[in-house]
Amino acid sequence: MVGLQRLNNVERLAEQIFSEGITGDFIEAGVCRGGVAIFMRALQRMYGEFSRKVWLADSFQGLPVSTASQDINTGLDLTATRYPELAASQQQVLDNFRLYDLLDEGVQCLPGWFADTLPKAPIEKLALIRADGDLYSSTMEILVNLYDRLSPGGFIIIDDYFALKVCQQAVDEFRDARGIVAPIQLIDQYSIYWRREV
Repeated sequence: MVGLQRLNNVERLAEQIFSEGITGDFIEAGVCRGGVAIFMRALQRMYGEFSRKVWLADSFQGLPVSTASQDINTGLDLTATRYPELAASQQQVLDNFRLYDLLDEGVQCLPGWFADTLPKAPIEKLALIRADGDLYSSTMEILVNLYDRLSPGGFIIIDDYFALKVCQQAVDEFRDARGIVAPIQLIDQYSIYWRREV
């Protein structure tokens, strides 16, 4: 679903994290069927980064009904009723890890809505955040609850920055509120990333 450019970007950022010794785990918030998270774990294994974890934050039942006015005003409905292809169960995702022999203790699930799971997630440091929340509300919950755990020099990827205006709005508002001036880098026509200032 993400395409080769976005996978290449994950690989390049992971290699930079490893080579520079940036501390922290990887997380994907919004994993769908787990493809990118599987790729993240494969990269950690390949480079011998066994102390790092990959966290899978997802409801495992599709996207929520948003209560944020920013989403409601656009009529955006990405729930499983309308988009069942965006919903995969936790068991399905873990089975996909097993297909590649990549399911181990370094793969950790955070099942539930971001608003409930991310504030209390037992994560100390992150080196890479991949945010695929789509909605304004979900994107903001990812940023508010995870960005402060991103190590200096770590990276954050926003999957749908150019695909969904509400996602872009959440990111821009968060960056403005926090005074983040790190330049936004383009990945493809939909996605961006930036590096947290050292």
